[in-house]
Amino acid sequence: MIEIIKEEAIKDHIPIIMDDTLNEISKILIQEKPKQILEIGTAVGYSAICFSKFLHEYGKIDTIEIDEVRAKKAIDNIRKMNLEKKINVIIGNAIEIMPTLTTKYDIIFIDAAKGKYPIFLKASIRLLNTNGIIIADNVLYKGYVLGEYNKHKQRTAVTNLREYIKLVTEDKNLETKILDIGDGIAITRKKGTASN
Repeated sequence: MIEIIKEEAIKDHIPIIMDDTLNEISKILIQEKPKQILEIGTAVGYSAICFSKFLHEYGKIDTIEIDEVRAKKAIDNIRKMNLEKKINVIIGNAIEIMPTLTTKYDIIFIDAAKGKYPIFLKASIRLLNTNGIIIADNVLYKGYVLGEYNKHKQRTAVTNLREYIKLVTEDKNLETKILDIGDGIAITRKKGTASN
């Protein structure tokens, strides 16, 4: 069933997590055994379904999707996989929803509007458990982020991704490594001394 969800997403040109990125994140999830995961950007539920098998026995995933059609498809896919008790889809704008959340998360996965990554980061730090991990996908954005790219079409996304990398690498309460896997992933751990 998961392969069908993946094939349909690719056929419909819906961006889903790349295989090598998923493999890398799976290693982190195996190690961390998270009880609570927050995902920003559900799409059709593919990544949340993949992550769910690494949850702690009583673990849960909250996943936020702004596009109502995709969110409904995700809910349908999650139901077909019998994962409604583990994965909760929240329909709406993550920028508005995140400040209303009170759960503390072990893992936060950011894979939504690239131009909003610095805003997502600020909200994520508040919601993250001490020693929790923020994983941001597509941070190298087709190689544009580290290059001289300055075309108008993608300028906002590139500028804000550069800002995101600067924030996570320069904050002394965070420990970040950036991996050139897939479209680039930033793995940021909130240090034990960080204040919420």
